Amino acid sequence: MNNVRGLLVLLMFCVLLAFNVGAQANAVYKKEIDDWHSQRIADLKADDGWLNLIGLFWLDEGKNSFGSDSSNDIVFPPGTVTKTMGYFERTGNSVKMVITENGPVYMDSQRVKDAVIFTADMQNVPVVSCGSLRWIIIKRDDKIGVRLRDINSKAPAAFTGVDRFPVDSTWRIPAMLQKPALPSTIAITNIIGQTTKQASPGKLVFSISGKQYTLDAMEEGDELFIVFGDATSGITTYPSGRFVYTKKPGANGLTMIDFNKAYNPPCAFTDYATCPLPPRQNILPVAVTAGEKNYGTHHR
Repeated sequence: MNNVRGLLVLLMFCVLLAFNVGAQANAVYKKEIDDWHSQRIADLKADDGWLNLIGLFWLDEGKNSFGSDSSNDIVFPPGTVTKTMGYFERTGNSVKMVITENGPVYMDSQRVKDAVIFTADMQNVPVVSCGSLRWIIIKRDDKIGVRLRDINSKAPAAFTGVDRFPVDSTWRIPAMLQKPALPSTIAITNIIGQTTKQASPGKLVFSISGKQYTLDAMEEGDELFIVFGDATSGITTYPSGRFVYTKKPGANGLTMIDFNKAYNPPCAFTDYATCPLPPRQNILPVAVTAGEKNYGTHHR
């Protein structure tokens, strides 16, 4: 009898130990995701984040006047710059900025009157500033534009965060990268209707509730980047899909997709972004109840 009692006590101890170890592991994992999400919110609210954007102006070939007066081709907010500040001159894939009024306007901390601020092969596109305004040139296929932000914008301070699903470690899923026999591309369409071919290292193959699915991936530095939709899109999550990154797989081809780190594209927070949309093959027929939920009314 004593032996039986001893075995029962030992069994209960092992169960409690396993429970405590599991609970501790879950707590550590939850903190990891919470910390990641906190940094994500900080990045959104930062001076170079998405919340303080106030304009995106596509440039025509030739001169594009800018200033605070409504007669300009590009109109900056009243009181932020002079009425006729100058012009941007686009010549093919090059943009020159000419300041015709007293700015002062700075480029990388140096005051400028005229400068080439963009070429297609430029490694580091400069940030131009005047007062609280910052602008940079972006290129999207054949379109070149001025992206404008105001670092004194009230939007970051008013931002209250993004709802998300409860952290659930079962949504951290092993995946195998299935590489194509030959170099492969996928067609990615963005929110403004442009479609471009993007290099793809292959498909991530994984299972949810015993059923196999795939997602086409793209490479970004040391990570894989996935744009995906699922059965929650437009219901509890952003209608145009979400983003998630994974580590590049090791020699065995394995990596992990952590859908707890699935997040909204910039277009959920601003009208001045040009987000990629998930390709048809990346729209999962299953509800991924992990990561960020929908935010705001930017449903272009």
